Amino acid sequence: MSKILSLIILGLMAIQIIKPIGLPGLRRRKDFWKLAIAALAAISLTALLSHHS
Repeated sequence: MSKILSLIILGLMAIQIIKPIGLPGLRRRKDFWKLAIAALAAISLTALLSHHS
């Protein structure tokens, strides 16, 4: 699951650099780092939940 999530986030980051997504907080090209922080949190949560169960 975390591999698929990683690929989706990488795709979103590439799109953000090419053409900003336009969501609040993601209106400029240089805001792609915010997606990286969200990806790190999501992957960590996925790993934590999969190892915890």
